[in-house]
Amino acid sequence: MKTAVVIGSGFAGLSAASFLARSGWQVTVLEKHNQPGGRARRLQAEGFSFDMGPSWYWMPDVFERYFQQFGKTVAQYYTLERLDPSYRLFWPQTQWDVPANYDELKNLFDQIEPRAAQKLDLVMAEAAYKYEVGINKLVFKPGQSLLEFADADLIRGLFKLDVFTSIKAHFAKHFKNSQLRELMEFPVLFLGALPQDTPALYSLMNYADIKGGTWFPKGGMHAVVQGMHSLAVELGVNFVWNANVERINVQQGRAVSVSATVQNQPTDFDANVVVSGADYHFTDTQLLQPQYHNYSAKYWNSRKLAPSSLLYYVGLNKKIEGLQHHSLFFDVPFEPHARDIYQTPQWPQQPLFYVSATSVTDCSQAPPGGENLFFLIPVAAGLTGDTEALRTHYFQQIVARFEARVGTSISQNISFYHSYAGSNFMADYNAFKGNAYGLANTLLQTAHLKPNCRNKKVSNLFYTGQLTVPGPGVPPSLISGEVVANLIKKLYP
Repeated sequence: MKTAVVIGSGFAGLSAASFLARSGWQVTVLEKHNQPGGRARRLQAEGFSFDMGPSWYWMPDVFERYFQQFGKTVAQYYTLERLDPSYRLFWPQTQWDVPANYDELKNLFDQIEPRAAQKLDLVMAEAAYKYEVGINKLVFKPGQSLLEFADADLIRGLFKLDVFTSIKAHFAKHFKNSQLRELMEFPVLFLGALPQDTPALYSLMNYADIKGGTWFPKGGMHAVVQGMHSLAVELGVNFVWNANVERINVQQGRAVSVSATVQNQPTDFDANVVVSGADYHFTDTQLLQPQYHNYSAKYWNSRKLAPSSLLYYVGLNKKIEGLQHHSLFFDVPFEPHARDIYQTPQWPQQPLFYVSATSVTDCSQAPPGGENLFFLIPVAAGLTGDTEALRTHYFQQIVARFEARVGTSISQNISFYHSYAGSNFMADYNAFKGNAYGLANTLLQTAHLKPNCRNKKVSNLFYTGQLTVPGPGVPPSLISGEVVANLIKKLYP
């Protein structure tokens, strides 16, 4: 039987492993940690449960499609609840609850700006087209050649896809109100670039947000990981935990095995094919000998990275009345923080931040009478000096703003606290420059212009995940695993 070794059990690694197993491969997944998920691991302590990474469940159709390809449904693995409101936005002087119901959202738009609902209908019609084409025609391309895009529908619809217009210009054309524009620009922040640097193609994210909805899997995002892991086990995938991968062994231009230390024991895993779901830069520069590197140091240093994150996992011994599941704090100006991330990378003076409280929707996420809070500050990748003092400084700053806006004190009610930053991303995930999301989705880092999912010098070594096609985010990671598995199936029938 053909053997495949997959490095890493994040969403992309789990996906690649399952599709390869379905195609008849004997698959072994090597995971550095003691549980599946990669950046989507779960932290449990003192009765609290935290998703360590992704916390938004968008594009439910992508997840449903994933499980359907194995003859399964999402409902067989986890339960979904649509959030309403989808999320709360805090502005300097006001706050908006973004309703799940589209007609209610249109009413909100019209209250803020005359005829804005009519403009929203137009934007949504365009976004629906981009979503349909983007999901069905663009993201499933392995990026091996420009000829992959020689599709009549794609060519005919090229200008409708708005590839050469920025998101910022796209929404400025429709809405005058700055807060409406920021609301519409917000979803592309998941893509890791400024709205003025992100192609308007990605207004498809607005379709995902507004029409697809914001959902919550009971048990947290890790419930999705557990579902994918269970499916992989059903398909015969073997998982090896606490496996620290140290080397991909290459002979005559082919990877023949992967060397790892498993619970202090050096072990070699033979392979006909190797798929790395670990950080691409780490795999390329640390697991391979120099002659097999896919890209130079100059190439990597010229890439535009999506942000890193400064994270706080906080358990409270009290409930917060009126708190929403997702809250975005746009209560300070956006532009200075954006400059600190993308233009002159430095620790921000006044950061925007995000709070998730899954215990609002699922009481199992915190002890009785408690609340679990996940705070996230986006910061530039590659920053140094994330000392405990610096983390404390930012925590105190955002907690003060949080308390002022939710109308209650929490500082004296913290029973669990854990911080996480760029140095942790590097230590735990070998993340290039401590990035949290991968590469920014700029025009020059789209499709075949991303790092190739196949090594040019090692014929049977492939890459999957957020630093290759199709890009950052949980749904793209599921698709990334499928894309690379299909490429392998084509090359090794």
